[in-house]
Amino acid sequence: RFIMIDFFLSEEQKMIRDMVRDFTANEIAPIAAELDEKGEFPAEIIAKMGELGLMGVPFPEEYGGAGMDYVSYATAVYEIARVCASTAITMAAHTSLGMTPIYLVGSEKQKRKYIPPLASGEMIGAFGLTEASAGSDAAATKTTAVKKGDEWIINGSKVFTTNAGVAGVISITAKVIDNDEEKGIGAFIIETDNPGLRLGPKEKKMGWNASDTRQIFFEDLRVSDEQRLGESVDGFRTFLKALVGGRISVGALSCGTAEGAYSAALNYSHEREAFGKPIHKFQSVGFKLADMATEIEASKLLVYQAAKKYDEGHNVVKEAAMAKLFASETAMKTTTEAIQVFGGYGYIKEYPAERFFRDAKVLTIGEGTSEIQKIIILREILKSLDNAISV
Repeated sequence: RFIMIDFFLSEEQKMIRDMVRDFTANEIAPIAAELDEKGEFPAEIIAKMGELGLMGVPFPEEYGGAGMDYVSYATAVYEIARVCASTAITMAAHTSLGMTPIYLVGSEKQKRKYIPPLASGEMIGAFGLTEASAGSDAAATKTTAVKKGDEWIINGSKVFTTNAGVAGVISITAKVIDNDEEKGIGAFIIETDNPGLRLGPKEKKMGWNASDTRQIFFEDLRVSDEQRLGESVDGFRTFLKALVGGRISVGALSCGTAEGAYSAALNYSHEREAFGKPIHKFQSVGFKLADMATEIEASKLLVYQAAKKYDEGHNVVKEAAMAKLFASETAMKTTTEAIQVFGGYGYIKEYPAERFFRDAKVLTIGEGTSEIQKIIILREILKSLDNAISV
């Protein structure tokens, strides 16, 4: 396996890495294939992760978080994804998407109420943005929140909501309508025991089988004004800002998924012999391994650069998009080549290659497709060019 990019990590961050690595080896790796096969949500593992502080890594201790940074958080996601992408995405969606909007724009009262139980893992968080007709075009949201006295009446639906079936709270977007006038797209905190919330059945997915993904419906769901998350326009902007951090976490998840597949293929190439020698001695296999290793290492550099700059307070829209784009495409390519190294056994569930392959595909879609990442990168490049010309 690789040596993690140690020059990015402080001693404290290395301790987190080693702790998570030990935890995944002892607690997750032995049952990862079973979780995938049965489609079971890893409730016991998530509870243990909460006890270790892994469900609130980048949030301040005053709110019950671990008080660490995004580099530490990316490292934890990466290590978990090396053995189980379903567990990694459960943690990533909870942290980057379920908690971050509340932390970024929530009132002090909202932060005190929701972040401590979320950070401890006592409660799971989710994030409702995507709709059937509003995916890449998130601004096309059709869910509405209509002001009636001191309440908001929410109607509509969201799709592909990770953690929805296990969440205690879901942050969502909706068109805000006040006095029959649209005020923009706002955000709301929805507690899942609200009688106006209805969950669809758990989606049957190609991969990430042990994570919980569902459609959610709002049917005259009533919330008080205290459940509103920021002002109308600020709410949507906050969700978009949360996606920037989320892309870093998906980049880390992609690196872990790719490395898990690469490590399995590398080990197999040493064990499997053909024509009297290990198959890694054939260039056709050896070159695949060399390409995998190089592209994974490049992906990690992009992810860790974005995480480091994020911690330093820089605008990392471009860096996060680059990291997510390159790492997710690398995960797809690496897992595909890993199956090729395994040959026919790569297509058999007894071996890990096919699980990593199935888990990798969604990485090029979720948190913004590869095509959307290219649009974002180009926009940021042209913006920099315009600024340089104007100066």
